[in-house]
Amino acid sequence: SVFIVQRADCLSVYDMGGEQISSIGRGICVLLGISLEDTHKELEHMVRKILNLRVFEDESGKHWSKSVMDKQYEVLCVSQFTLQCILKGNKPDYHMAMPAEQAESFYNNFLEQLKKAYKPELIKDGKFGAYMQVNIQNDGPVTIELESPAATMDPKQLTKLEKQQQRKEKTRTKVPSESSRERNAPRNKDDPSASSGAEGDVSSEREP
Repeated sequence: SVFIVQRADCLSVYDMGGEQISSIGRGICVLLGISLEDTHKELEHMVRKILNLRVFEDESGKHWSKSVMDKQYEVLCVSQFTLQCILKGNKPDYHMAMPAEQAESFYNNFLEQLKKAYKPELIKDGKFGAYMQVNIQNDGPVTIELESPAATMDPKQLTKLEKQQQRKEKTRTKVPSESSRERNAPRNKDDPSASSGAEGDVSSEREP
């Protein structure tokens, strides 16, 4: 997962009809991009990280000293699949994002863990899967990107499925080369290497 944490003075989420879905005052906004390879066991670690992230000042004005829990501020979460964007030239591609049916369960679990670790009444959220307008008054501005442990420990994992998809696309559009056509062409009976089993096996040349 990719988490974008923004320190906010106020934050409001509206639906396309202009009706307010949710809002908070002083606190943090958490934008969550869920990937195909995310698992529920990673969430507990990320909940602790987010709630203990020191982005606020203390009573004496010292910066980077207090967390949202220390200050008893609010948290508003918004699911944002576009954080899993991979550019294909100039076109955004989102096939690394978890499908909505699975992502909704993952997102709801994240909210529940936040509520258990903090105060339920201080955890707010948008409307999953909806087209929303998010008004963030970013204080600072302060914006911090966090990644789940799996992504941090093994960066190559995030591109594994993309490479598999590319291999599949190459296989579907693959045009036989001159060398492969020569291997598959009938051999002259005088060719000493010719035999009934010597013809090229096209299926063996395909990408897995």
